[in-house]
Amino acid sequence: MNSRAIPTNVIRIILIFIAQVLIFKQITFSLGGFASIHCLIYPMAILLMPIKANRSLLMVISLLFGLALDMFYDSPGVHAATLVLTAYIRPLVIAFLEPFDGYNIDDVPTLRQMGPAWFVSYVSIILLLHIFVYFSIEAFSFVYFFEIFLNTIFSFIFSFLTVLILVFIFRTKY
Repeated sequence: MNSRAIPTNVIRIILIFIAQVLIFKQITFSLGGFASIHCLIYPMAILLMPIKANRSLLMVISLLFGLALDMFYDSPGVHAATLVLTAYIRPLVIAFLEPFDGYNIDDVPTLRQMGPAWFVSYVSIILLLHIFVYFSIEAFSFVYFFEIFLNTIFSFIFSFLTVLILVFIFRTKY
């Protein structure tokens, strides 16, 4: 991993945490009694880590980051469990989307380095899985499958568009 990537990722995690807790936690829309739309940008902290990052390290970072979010959301382990799962499946999605010439050791999954098609596919797959698991754990029963499905779809659309806007605004090399 590039030596400049470490401070960049630490600053990114802190800024995403602050934005999620202070801004995006307050943004919740309700669609009648059926679904509510949440903006979940915090998976970006894990998604934008270097491609060749150690999986165990990512899972530990995800656990700590998720537990910190859980303290502010008053949710016992929902964010932590979902982020750890996201960190676990991330290398599988990266391998699934691997280009023919492979990845370089210093590649970071950003819009600038990987291109728009790869980046949109990568973010959409992981973010959709993350949000579905988040609402499934939150409901903790598939009796509410319709509500889980609606929450997932509407929150995914809103979160995905927000993530893309943030990535376009804050284009970084690392």
